[in-house]
Amino acid sequence: MSLFRSLVFTSVLVGLIVGTVVTLAQFLGTTPLILAAEVYETGETAVSPGPGAAHDHDAGIAHDHDAAATEAHDHHSADAWAPADGIERTAYTLAANILTAIGFALVLNGLMQISGRHSDWRSGLIWGLCGFVVVMLAPGFGLHPELPGTPAAPLFERQVWWVGTALSTAAGLALLFFQRKPWAAALAIVLIAFPHVIGAPVPAEGEQALAPEAMSHRFVVIATLTSLLFWALLGSLSGHLRRRFEA
Repeated sequence: MSLFRSLVFTSVLVGLIVGTVVTLAQFLGTTPLILAAEVYETGETAVSPGPGAAHDHDAGIAHDHDAAATEAHDHHSADAWAPADGIERTAYTLAANILTAIGFALVLNGLMQISGRHSDWRSGLIWGLCGFVVVMLAPGFGLHPELPGTPAAPLFERQVWWVGTALSTAAGLALLFFQRKPWAAALAIVLIAFPHVIGAPVPAEGEQALAPEAMSHRFVVIATLTSLLFWALLGSLSGHLRRRFEA
């Protein structure tokens, strides 16, 4: 029970720190782009974003979420509820980022415990970077983060491809790290490449993005860097705190 409590406490503490830091990074990086893209999508006059007008369109955190692909056209439909700009939007974004970080921290710390290897910030950073590859980088080759108003394939098809890509990449990395044999390396390459050989679902022909291409490209870059920050902090802090508790 003591081990379980330490894992939960570590994950919650890490989630609070990482979720807060990433929310600030989104506010400075992706939020202005999202608000500008919403103007193109709705056709409304641009307004200056107030403090904390962050929007949970990153994967990856989370999306990260969404991590892998933002549901822009679904989130911004006329009849869909959305938090008001300002404090309310910031609060929902912060809560979502913290809960996402706690969830991923629980998974990461659980895997680190199962591996039975020594924990410190360096080993935690490696675990975090692997999480970034699995959740953001690999799926991002086919389904990159999207601004509001960006054409997209049906949601279910994207979800299936994203989950399959993440699982296949995770299995491939596990083989590379824990089975240092030629057959394992060959199988790992096949697993990692297989989803990309199939290809990610694509939107219907003829649909065009509403935001300028330069803005979309900048959003992809910043969202990817934000996700890298998320996973690097998540892993290194988890490894560091686990070492402290073990000591």
